[in-house]
Amino acid sequence: MDFMIRAVRPEEYEELGDLTGLTYLNDGLLLHGEDDFYLDVLRDTARRARESEVLVAVDADGGIIGGVTFAPGATPWADIAVAGEAEFRMLVVAPAARGRGVGEALVRTCVDRARALPQCARLVLSTDAKMVSAHRIYERMGFVRTPDRDWEPIPEHALRTYALEL
Repeated sequence: MDFMIRAVRPEEYEELGDLTGLTYLNDGLLLHGEDDFYLDVLRDTARRARESEVLVAVDADGGIIGGVTFAPGATPWADIAVAGEAEFRMLVVAPAARGRGVGEALVRTCVDRARALPQCARLVLSTDAKMVSAHRIYERMGFVRTPDRDWEPIPEHALRTYALEL
């Protein structure tokens, strides 16, 4: 593996925020493009790092090539996770780093974090229907679809959900 996973550092907040925002924009995951209110949330890594755990994948030169937000259930950054669960969100991989296992390594780190939490029975996530390559990673890692938990953060923007029993 030519990269490592670790906690984001304050001097990297802006870089990860930019990568996260641009990834969502370029992958067509924001409904209103640059005007989408969610873009500011995606870019606010400092807030995420204060209120949850933010992890980054960095290459040999220290450049950020991916990131993810990990949150125990029933905390501010958990959209669907309840007590006894954990959730990851905002998983991104820089376009130039795709296909190198970065996304899977970030997910595996979240699985490890969830397993380390006392009383945590499952790890859950929400994903856009367009993210087919991510769905393949989740399924290969043992996540299963949980259609009964699918939801719409805003009208007509349906998100699929997956869960991994720990």
